[in-house]
Amino acid sequence: MGQWNWQIVTAGRFRLDGGSMFGVVPQVLWRKLARPDNCNRVPLACHCLLLEREGQRVLVECGYGDKFTEKERDIFALEHTTLLSELEAKSIPLESITAVLLSHLHFDHAAGITRIDNEGNLVSALPAADVYVQRQEWEDARSGRSTMSKTYLRSTFEPIIDQVKLIDGDTVVLEDIRLRLRPGHTWGQQSVEFDDQEGTICFPADVMPTRNHVGSAYSMGYDMLPWENMQTKAALLDQACQSNWRLVLYHEPNEPICRVVQSDKDGFALVD
Repeated sequence: MGQWNWQIVTAGRFRLDGGSMFGVVPQVLWRKLARPDNCNRVPLACHCLLLEREGQRVLVECGYGDKFTEKERDIFALEHTTLLSELEAKSIPLESITAVLLSHLHFDHAAGITRIDNEGNLVSALPAADVYVQRQEWEDARSGRSTMSKTYLRSTFEPIIDQVKLIDGDTVVLEDIRLRLRPGHTWGQQSVEFDDQEGTICFPADVMPTRNHVGSAYSMGYDMLPWENMQTKAALLDQACQSNWRLVLYHEPNEPICRVVQSDKDGFALVD
């Protein structure tokens, strides 16, 4: 079995409240890193991955999709670009996607896996794909276990129930893709790791959403377990540094691919 070829598919851009994105870090510090708009929102992206090998096409993450009202679009400054529109632009048939790996089920990562068809029915956007998600995450999403009342959407997971493959902890899928439980942002968040010709790629999802979150204190107010996420991030950064991984940061609005090096200031720093 050969190594994976991969590319980033940016499934839209949006904005979230800067204070929520940086948690306990004071605005006087974080606004030097991410300039907010007049609604105090900072720019973010949704960088999904498309992996290809010997007839297999695998997606990591699905973005926020296109099922939102104009009011909701305005609140989050959602672009109309979606995963489906980007796949269409790349002439990639939706039925050719054989697997989807979801880090967790918050709307900005997973809502794009479903759509509304021409008859107005809510359906799977990728009906030929197996969908891999941690059992803990799936059960939490279906029970609404979150401090955020509108981030686990039934419209995300109900149409894909028959496609879901539930994972319990660290495991390997599709022969050599490593899924690792990385709790903190949610109880059941997982990272995705795979190899290409240059080494290991790690998709850490919301363990570290942007380059500006590399510091130990720079965690989100959206994290369910802030202390645990800090420990998870430290372990991931150490492993990435020691093994010379490349990271792909899902929400980074500029260059999402980086490596980790040691830093006297914060312990770790990110470089291109």
